[in-house]
Amino acid sequence: MNHFQNFTKGILKENPVLVLLLGMCPTLGVSTSAINGMGMGLATTFVLVMSNLVISLVKDFIPDKVRIPAFIVIIASFVTIVELVMQGFAPALFEQLGLFIPLIVVNCIVLGRAEAFASKNGVVASIFDGLGMGLGFAFALTILGAIREFLGSGAVFSVKVIPGDLMLVFILAPGAFLVLGYLIAISKKINKTK
Repeated sequence: MNHFQNFTKGILKENPVLVLLLGMCPTLGVSTSAINGMGMGLATTFVLVMSNLVISLVKDFIPDKVRIPAFIVIIASFVTIVELVMQGFAPALFEQLGLFIPLIVVNCIVLGRAEAFASKNGVVASIFDGLGMGLGFAFALTILGAIREFLGSGAVFSVKVIPGDLMLVFILAPGAFLVLGYLIAISKKINKTK
């Protein structure tokens, strides 16, 4: 499989949110707005790319008995970097995302790609895999957040498009399930026609 296929499969065929249904906790928890979705998605993308890179470099030096704990330590290091940078340079976003940033460490997308791909492939392929999966995750969260924000408050990326509040249910948890269900159905339809 070439690097372009590694990159595009995470966005289209194997989108972590819309096809594989992974990472549902941050997907439903932080996607109340497009900015939150994009912020969480880009933070996860950085962690995915960097942890895949490092794991693909050190995979031959890690004994099988401590493979998963070693992966978690590597992932946690990059999550800490993301957390500190976000806290310093985007404190409002950091405040909104809250506990979900440290939870990237145990996100099944990140650990799953480390185990299933980075530990078995080379550096370049692992970087493209992490980038594709991360951008697919970011895309899904941003779209989900934008739709919820628009339907709930009439805004997109905090820019008011329609005055007044619309259907506040879309900013709450039930709205996340409704919008996600429709996005999954649309994704299945698109993937089926390709």
